[in-house]
Amino acid sequence: MKQIGKKITYNSPVVLTFALLSLTALFLGFLSGGRTTAALFSVYRAPLSDPLTWPRMVLHVLGHANLDHYIANTTLLLVVGPPLEEKYGSRTMLLAIFITAAASGLVNFIFFPSAALLGASGVVFMMILLSSLSGAKEGTIPLTLILVAVIYIGGELVSGIFMRDNVSHLTHIVGGVCGTIIGFALINRK
Repeated sequence: MKQIGKKITYNSPVVLTFALLSLTALFLGFLSGGRTTAALFSVYRAPLSDPLTWPRMVLHVLGHANLDHYIANTTLLLVVGPPLEEKYGSRTMLLAIFITAAASGLVNFIFFPSAALLGASGVVFMMILLSSLSGAKEGTIPLTLILVAVIYIGGELVSGIFMRDNVSHLTHIVGGVCGTIIGFALINRK
């Protein structure tokens, strides 16, 4: 844990760095009139021969449409992420973020060819579901997981079916599924 000054610590390096990189991506997007966001921090159907297609599959989680989008995702990230990073470690959290980013990027690339995806909400949903499993023991399914899955993922299913908005509800579901799979893998690894 890195100390900043006498009292402040950089207590959650992966989560804090993720939040700062996302803020940097937002700032770059603002300065470039959105060009950097489209070029680097959004995933969309592009030729596989385009050298930026592959990094965008993961970097899209750092991009945000505007300050409100960034604040909404980052607030939840900063609430849920640090305890998970403390429990599972920085490497595990970095890997979980990477897996979730790649899975949601790939799903968007394959199934939504005309839509651009950006934002950390899939990562946030992964962390929410992962946190509901953080106290589980091998061979058990916590009631918190069931309730969170019903409330969050059920809500996303209903919203995805009945609402027409600019929110990728499928990305939230993919993030939740990733969090659940990672959570059970971590329980079984103990």
